[in-house]
Order: sequence, then C-alpha cells, then structure tokens
Amino acid sequence: MRPQRLVDLLAVVALVLLGLSAYLTWVSADPGNGRPVVHFNGYTITKAPVTLALAAVVAVVVMKLAGTLLRRVLGALVVLLGFAAIAVSLSVRPEGPELSRLRPELSDVIADQVTQSLGVAPWFALAGGGALVGAGLLALLTAHRWRRATQRYERDPAASPADQWKAIDAGEDPTL
Repeated sequence: MRPQRLVDLLAVVALVLLGLSAYLTWVSADPGNGRPVVHFNGYTITKAPVTLALAAVVAVVVMKLAGTLLRRVLGALVVLLGFAAIAVSLSVRPEGPELSRLRPELSDVIADQVTQSLGVAPWFALAGGGALVGAGLLALLTAHRWRRATQRYERDPAASPADQWKAIDAGEDPTL
C-alpha cells in the first residue's frame, strides 16, 4: 500500500474513532438511593476529540495538494493533534461539581455519595489519537515520495509537438 493511501486510511480511522468517542458514554454518574444513572457522552464532557479529528482530516486533505515542505509541516501538525487527542483522553475526568454544572439534575444529589464510572469513549479517543500520530509520522517520513497533485496531468516535456500529434493520431493520450 502506498504511503499516501495509508495516511488517508489512518486519518479516516482516527476520524471514526474520535467521532465515536463523542457519542459514546464518557462518564456515568450513579447518585444512588434509587435515582437514575446519568450518562455523559464525550461531546457533553469535551468537544476536543471531534475538533481535533476534523482539523487533522483537513490537514491530510491539504497534504495531497501541497509540496514536500508543506507536507512535512502538516505531518508535524497532525502528530501534534494526535498527541493532543491522547492527552485529552487521558486527562479529562470530570468531578462531581463539574458534572452537576453539566447536568442540573445532579446538583441536588452531589452532597450524597455519587459513584462515577468511566465508559469506553476515552479508549476510542486514545486509539484515534494514536492513529493520528501514526498518520502524521508516516506523512513526515514519506512526504518526499508522494506524487504531486498535478503530476498525473503533465505531459512529457521531451516530446515535440509533432510526436504528440502522432500519438493522438495513433489513439494514445500524450498527457499520460
């Protein structure tokens, strides 16, 4: 598989994983005493993973149109976005007062013992951040081997116009 395709695949995987982390349960709060458990999805807790994923996908799309130097800069940016997603997945653990600010129905029970449990969403965010780091590193290491966006449509500069006309008469496309 070409490095460009692998970077694209890793960026899409990261987008899916970080997008899933926004909709899956990040934290569950059990107020006890028969009150219903309150689930907080990732987008309620933090909007960072989705924002980081979208920024990384835009950077990967721009990489396809850029030259080698800009590809390397964008690859470094994607690596940084991946590390930021990993940091968010490892560090965002809301406490009781923050949860009560997000969901007012918890404010009257915060004085009681609220049991919190983590959902699977931080793991998806962690894996998505890892995929972004991989995509960025691969782009950094292989940026010099990527095809330019217009390379496919350029014609052979060594061919004379007469040779190009002969190729057209023979049914060939001289631009390939």
